[in-house]
This record gives sequence, structure tokens and C-alpha cells, in this order.
Amino acid sequence: MNKDAIDLYADMGATPVINALGNRTFLGGSAPTPEILAAMQLAGRYYVDMDELLQSTGRIVAEMIQAEAALITPGCAAALVLGTSACITGTDPNKMARLPNATGLKNEVVIQRAQRYKYDRVVRLPGTTLIEAGNEAGTTAEQLARAINDDTAAVLYPMIDNSANILSVEETIRIAHEHNAPVIVDAAFDVYPLEGFSKYTAMGADLVGYGAKYFGAPNSSGILCGRKDLIEAAHLHSFACFETRELPGVGRPLKIDRQEVVGVVVALRRWLSMDHDVRHQQAALRADNLRRQLGERPKAAISSDDSPTLTLTLDEKVLGQTSAEIETALRDGNPSIWMEATPGQLHFHMHTVQDGDEELLAKRISEVLA
Repeated sequence: MNKDAIDLYADMGATPVINALGNRTFLGGSAPTPEILAAMQLAGRYYVDMDELLQSTGRIVAEMIQAEAALITPGCAAALVLGTSACITGTDPNKMARLPNATGLKNEVVIQRAQRYKYDRVVRLPGTTLIEAGNEAGTTAEQLARAINDDTAAVLYPMIDNSANILSVEETIRIAHEHNAPVIVDAAFDVYPLEGFSKYTAMGADLVGYGAKYFGAPNSSGILCGRKDLIEAAHLHSFACFETRELPGVGRPLKIDRQEVVGVVVALRRWLSMDHDVRHQQAALRADNLRRQLGERPKAAISSDDSPTLTLTLDEKVLGQTSAEIETALRDGNPSIWMEATPGQLHFHMHTVQDGDEELLAKRISEVLA
């Protein structure tokens, strides 16, 4: 337990969290390493032309992930907003000035009905309307093709698990391009395996968004990459161009600091060069330490996938508590413990648990189960 950190949050009127849930925005997203924090602190020594910095770091990021162009953004949601805006207006300042009133412009974004998700609202912020293709059961190629017309600004494809009979991202790109519509892929957390950074643009996706918190950069940062002309248009919508070029883009509220921009580049370099087997082994070791400290009860198992997870299987009748009630009790402590609960099981995702917190986790879990 880090008493100084706990005291700091107490002074801020907040409860510190041991995060066994994963890289979640609502928990602060990430824990940048000392190397990343040192680079960010060093960047604060001088001010910088943000327009220039966004362009130069965009070139660096694009080269690292094998994209035509890239732009560092304040999160993946912001990347989707800027990318959608770029698809509507291109580099035309008169069209830019009209947003979010997109009447008379390309103002529709097509999405497969079964892929609707809460984040699709962000592509509506520039003034678009979502057009659904297919139904809850899935989408055919003909249905997607019919949904695309002269008013289509883009087709949105979120890379999330889906049990419906939806079109693949490759097929979606093919159909959209046959109808002259760009495709925006929301690949927010697809940063490992590392091919996730390049495979969508290699397929022909026009724009791809990532959340930089998933590779250790600050919570409030992300990447938009893809076609050079669309990235240029997205950059013109940025807060930097609003200020320095007097361009009326929609991105003025979507501001990112120079330290965060530097943090993204350093974090990405580190992520692409690190030994991820070692990263998984370290998380698996924390999971094993927690299992040993819990003893024989409850029954525990450690997953062997790329994100080591300790799963506790509970006899809810014997305990007299449901997994949901246990989850609530763990969250209500100080420090608060956040994990995933499913019926009869508790799941502790160990890659976001800090080294040494296993002892406190074991103590709190044992107290609640008792």
C-alpha cells in the first residue's frame, strides 16, 4: 500500500482504486511508466507550436504503424469525431464553417444495425445522421450497398465482438469503396497483437482510430491514422488550426497538451519494441501470487491468454452472497477494488494491477468472502 498516494486522493476528496478491471476510461485509463512520465515532464520545459508538433509527431507515428498519415488526438472518440468531420468537409473551410449543420453536405454515416453501440453517438456530433443497414440478426452485402448513397459521408465499423451475422471488415471496405464511400474503423483497443496497428489500413480502411491508453499513454490521448488527404482534413479541424490558422473546424474543444502528445510517441515506441511475453509473464506472476495468498478457498484458476486473469469460482449458496454483492462490497472499500463479476465468478484482470497490490487484494477478498 502506498500511503502517500492514498493520502493524496484523500486530500482530493476521492477514493483510490486498485484496478483489476482493465484499461477503462472511467478509472483513469492507464498508468504511464516512469520513462513516459519523464519524457512528458521534460516536454513541459518549453512551449511549442502545437500545429507544428501535431504534424511532426503525426509523421513519426504514421511511420511506426505503417500508415499513410496519422494525427495524435485527445482519445479515440475524438479521433472518430475529427475523422467523420474530415469525411464531410474535406479541406474546404466554407464547409468546415457550416458544421454541425451538415444540411446539403454528405451528412450520413452508415453502420450495420447489429453493430450499433453507445460510442456511435460521437460520429453524430459533426451533424450527421446514422443510417442502419440490415437488422439485429445481421446484414447482407445487398443491404449495406442499398444504405450507401450520395449523402453518405462514411461507413463506420466498430471492431467489437459480435455474434450476429454481420459483414466482415474486409467485405464492408470492398462494398463501401465500390460506392465511393470511405470506411472508418473504430479499433480503440486493438493494439495487441501488434498487427492491429497496421492490418486495417492494409485492408484499405480509410481512417482508423485507437485509444492510446491501451499502450500506456495518458488516458486522454489517441491516434487517428489512414489516408493522407483525410488526415490532413482532420488536422485542419483540430484546436491548433482553429487558433493558428483561423480555420473554423469543429475540434476546438478537443484539445491535447504538448506533454500528452510526447507521451503518446514515447509510449508507442516502447509498446512496439517491448517483449510482450515478459509483460504477460509479469501479469501471470501477480495472478499466481494472489492465488497463493488466498489459499485453498475459493477455487481459483488463471487464464493462459494474452491478458492473464485470475478467476474465482464461488458457491454463492454457501457464501450467502452473490458475485454481484461481493463486487459491490469490494468497490465500497478504501482502497476500492474494481473487478469483473459474472454469475458465480469473480474475474481479476491482472495486467492493470500494480506490483505488490496482490497482498492487499487477497486481504480484502478474504474479508469480504468471510
